[in-house]
This record gives sequence, C-alpha cells and structure tokens, in this order.
Amino acid sequence: MEVIAFNAEKRDMAIKAKATRKQGKIPAVLYGTDVQEHFTVLHNDVKKLIFTPDFRVGEVTLDGGKHKCIVKDIQWHPVTDQIAHIDFLALKEGTKVKVEIPVKFKGVSPGVKEGGALMQTMRRVKVKVDPKNLVDELFVDISELKLGEAIRVRDMDVPEGIEVMVNEAVPIATVEIPRALKSAEAAVADEAAGEEPAEGAEAEA
Repeated sequence: MEVIAFNAEKRDMAIKAKATRKQGKIPAVLYGTDVQEHFTVLHNDVKKLIFTPDFRVGEVTLDGGKHKCIVKDIQWHPVTDQIAHIDFLALKEGTKVKVEIPVKFKGVSPGVKEGGALMQTMRRVKVKVDPKNLVDELFVDISELKLGEAIRVRDMDVPEGIEVMVNEAVPIATVEIPRALKSAEAAVADEAAGEEPAEGAEAEA
C-alpha cells in the first residue's frame, strides 16, 4: 500500500476560503470518529493523491501529529477547474470505511488470443473494510475467459476482511466478438447451410 505523506497548516477560519486560495493554498478538512481539523495544503503536496487512477492512502502531518487518511470528496472551481476544497476522511483501526478499489486482471484470456476484444465495464469496486485490511487493488483471473463470455464481481479474488458492496452478478469485463469474426462465422454457417439438400429433395429423387 503506497502512502503519500504531506504537510498541512492549521487554517485560520477568520480568513475566507477565497482569500486562502488567492494565497496559493487549498482549504481542507480532516474528519473522522474522533478528529475534525480545518487546515490548508499546497497543490503540489497532494497532487499524487488527487490525480491518479490508483488507490492511495495519505498521511497528513498537522501540528506535529500524523493522521492516516483518504480523499473523500473534492470540490472544483466551476470556471477555472482548480481545486477549491478537499475533504479527507481519517482512518482508524477498528472503524470500517467504504472505499473504491481498482480492479486489475490476472492471466491472459483465450478469447482475446482468438481475436476478441477485452472490454472492462467496471474499473473500481466499492468495498467496506477496516483500514488494517486495506489493499490498493483487487484482482480477477481472466485466464479462462472465452469469446462472448463475461467475468463478474463474484469471480474476484477478495482477501479476508474485505466486504464487497456490489451485486456479485455485475460484470467486470467481457470478451466481445469482433465484427470481422462474426462475419466470418456467419459466412461459414451460410456456406454449410447451402451444402445441405433442400427440404424434400430426397423425396423427389
């Protein structure tokens, strides 16, 4: 599990958020079962937590204390698309959290080897987990996934202590049969059908 450490500065709540952003700082809040802190962070210090497809845990240093956390919500400026505010959720062992974990593939699909296209329909899956059992990715084995078949949530390798919050029948990926292959199969079927004697032909012979 990759942890991104960053420093924060306690926020003076008498200063409006707009003025804080003009200073080049991002207003933020850290909350959890036994903590609620308002502070500011610098864009460069948190960009590895924000601009990534990976799941990462943060560790914020504030007033000499360290808190493990995850990004819970981000507010964006409607015009500039700059980060306007960040909500961090504090992690505490024994208190489960709901997070979305990326899904990765293991193995090579025989359907893909035959010319099929692997289409991933779910890139992240929501789970409920104690922070001590957090992982940064979940895997699903596609080594037996054939043309036209789907791999589903129930087929994932889920470590002990992780509760999946998605219906087990939901597909994660399918191997689609390409149009050219469908056309070739149809042509073969038509040719085979054309070689068969027409109905009633034997009776007239």
